[in-house]
This record gives sequence, structure tokens and C-alpha cells, in this order.
Amino acid sequence: WSEHFYYKACMFSNVPNFSAVFGYLNASWTLRADIVAEYVCRVLNHMQATGTTVANPALDDPATLTEENIFDFSSGYVQRALDILPKQGDRPPWQVHQSYLADLLAIRFGRLDDGVLQLRRAGEPA
Repeated sequence: WSEHFYYKACMFSNVPNFSAVFGYLNASWTLRADIVAEYVCRVLNHMQATGTTVANPALDDPATLTEENIFDFSSGYVQRALDILPKQGDRPPWQVHQSYLADLLAIRFGRLDDGVLQLRRAGEPA
């Protein structure tokens, strides 16, 4: 996982058809879980409507991103796990905010067709 970047705090670079929820460190975990669930439903509904079967947050060249500290959290268990966790990039949509408002704008109200999330049929070239 440490080779991948978070995409919109719920998917991972170049890992198709997979989503996960990691809640906030500074607020209710369910706030992000709700936003992520809505986003995944939007993606799935769009895929069904368009006949696509693969959703992949494509990152062609990870060197174009600067890795930033994913969590500004000093607890030992977080610090010990940083080398195995996915990375955070220096710009959206590759950043993980600890802000409900930022996530609300980016995830709930952000466009699906953002130039990063590739939606295609299985077997089609990426």
C-alpha cells in the first residue's frame, strides 16, 4: 500500500474498483464514512448508467506528486505505521484532509469526471 497515493480519501492510485474508509482523526469517524459511501454510490450508479466496469484513479507518473505527511498526528501507533500506509500527495485529489468541509466540497460535490478517475469497460485500454 505504501506505493499508492490516496485518491479523494477513499480510493488508491492505480488500484481499480476498490474503495476503503479511514475516518477522521479529529472528528467523528462516521462523517467521512457517509461522504465516502455517497461517493462510491455515485461512481457505481454512473458505471451502471454508462456500462463501464472499471473505475481506476490513474496516476501515470508518481514522480509528478510530492509526498506529504499523511497525518499530522503524533501518536506512536500512527507514526510507526507511516511507512506501510498509502501516501498523500501535495495537491487534490491526492490529498487526505482532516476537514469535513474540505471533504464535503471535494468528495460529495466534486465532479466524477475530474480527469483522474478513469471509467472504462473491462478489456478496453486504459
